[in-house]
Amino acid sequence: MSFFSPEKANALIPALAPLVEELWGKRRELAIRLLEQDPELRRARGRAGASTAERRGESRRTSELKAEIVRIINRIEAHGCLVKDLDLGLLDFPALRDGRPVFLCWKAGEPTVTHWHGTDENFTARKTL
Repeated sequence: MSFFSPEKANALIPALAPLVEELWGKRRELAIRLLEQDPELRRARGRAGASTAERRGESRRTSELKAEIVRIINRIEAHGCLVKDLDLGLLDFPALRDGRPVFLCWKAGEPTVTHWHGTDENFTARKTL
């Protein structure tokens, strides 16, 4: 495992931020698709059940979206950071602080990495660098 300095982590933010946005878009699309497939919602809207061919197509697209989400997560983590929370867009970068392992913590929308937390802590325990 390689460790990040704040500068090294910050240098990746321009590449990672669009991936987080893309991830959010795919998750939103998946959530909508799953709601549209819900039999109870279909009945409530007065729509008949989908045909076998429609269900297969819907199932295939749902599987494709799930695979796309996994691929985006893998692309993010290939940079050496960890995806910690998809909803918040939280990424952790392994680092050393005073000789002990910690995580530099970045939340989507923040311009730079400005916080850290222990490896046994989470977002709520983050401290300013």
